[in-house]
Amino acid sequence: MLTSIGKFSKSFFVKLLVGIIILPFVFWGMGDVFRGGNQNVIASIDSEKVSTQEFVEYLRRLNLNKDQIKNLPKTDLIEKILSEYIGKRVMALEIEKLGITVNDNSLRDIIKNDKIFFKNNKFSRTEYEKFLIKSGVSAPRFEENIAEQEKRRQFLSSLSGGIVIPELLVKKEYRKENQIKTIKYIDLEKYHSKNKPTEKDKKELYERNKEVFFTEFKSIRYAEIEPLKISGSKEFNEAFFKQLDIIENNILDGQSFNDTIKTYNLNAISYDKISANKEDENKKKIKNLSNKLFEKIYNLKSSQTPEIINLVNKYYLAEIYKIEKKNRPFTDPEVQEALNAQLSFKNKIENNTSIIKDISMGAIDNEKFQKFALENNLEIKEYKINNLKQNDIFSESIIKRIFLTKDGKIDLIADNTLTKSFLVLAIKTEYSNLKKDSNEYEQYEAKARLNLINKIYQSHDNNLNEKYNVELNQRTIDRVKNSF
Repeated sequence: MLTSIGKFSKSFFVKLLVGIIILPFVFWGMGDVFRGGNQNVIASIDSEKVSTQEFVEYLRRLNLNKDQIKNLPKTDLIEKILSEYIGKRVMALEIEKLGITVNDNSLRDIIKNDKIFFKNNKFSRTEYEKFLIKSGVSAPRFEENIAEQEKRRQFLSSLSGGIVIPELLVKKEYRKENQIKTIKYIDLEKYHSKNKPTEKDKKELYERNKEVFFTEFKSIRYAEIEPLKISGSKEFNEAFFKQLDIIENNILDGQSFNDTIKTYNLNAISYDKISANKEDENKKKIKNLSNKLFEKIYNLKSSQTPEIINLVNKYYLAEIYKIEKKNRPFTDPEVQEALNAQLSFKNKIENNTSIIKDISMGAIDNEKFQKFALENNLEIKEYKINNLKQNDIFSESIIKRIFLTKDGKIDLIADNTLTKSFLVLAIKTEYSNLKKDSNEYEQYEAKARLNLINKIYQSHDNNLNEKYNVELNQRTIDRVKNSF
């Protein structure tokens, strides 16, 4: 889901995000931040006050990690979360005005049809309750959240229902992806690689970011849960799974790894200080532990919290019981690789930005396209693209961008990671016909519909921007930042 939250500008305007199921609403410039005011109020939406207490409770439910909490005073994370929270409140006001509700029967149907809570292909109350315990949320709170999401879904449907898509828009979407295009292009890889990162630059980057160059070592342990030991039978029968449920419930109630293996006389195996590469501190590979089981254990979300793992018809009790971090030196080959990659990426951004600026100002035309290649000893190649799947040189995403370039125009086109960058001159474009009774027509009609719906949502955002006045209490925001 795409989201966009802007930072405070000098005039204290803020962009507010609404976290919703299908598409976020973004509210721009919704009122000034007032410096004083009641410390028990962190924001107001028209005449409705948002209390500091309710926002802090919302904040605590997000379960921020230690690093996020530690850095709250130094970052704008609180502002971002507050923006999201206020956005949800604005959405709730709109839903209330439209009279959208979810009754108990509808709520029950939504929950009972969610396959997360299925066991033996049908709803299980036990699975539902286990989910609530693991999530640390009460049934009323969870059901309230489900109801709110359903109301948001209905709200969005009310905005975009009954749309008829003109044939012109369908053909426009079709032409974005279906054309034959002749181009000239310059691969910029050689241009970017001219300036290699210097040792000085690498050392400066390393010193500024020492804390991110570390190896994490986890100490793990596990025990196979054998049917004979917990149910008295060698079979994976009903008695075994009943005992397995009891073990799982005991763990959820706080029973430790050691207490569990003692209770059932399980054989525990442990490995101290193992990296994600399945190596110990001396880079010696760990043997006698399958890669799949290792990955399952190593990627457990919490430490000192045992969990039951199911793998290839076997069950294991597993736990990460300690996590340690060891700093990596400047000379470490992987550190060097990361530094080179980061500085090369920075160089590409600067080079591409400079070229794009020249293009936007009209400083690169057909003649200067040729001159740029000559001055930088780069080769200009001519190429014809027949479809999106012609990926011997360009990826599909890059071809889509090339297809948007008008004949005679020059554009710099790169992939998301800047691994590939090309300067492209569009020469000639040919279009094929789209038959209205074809399956393709239905496909591109759906794409056109989605784009039109997005524009409707954006228009609604603008209306809400004018409709609501949101003010933020900056003094209270700062106080919340420093209270954790």
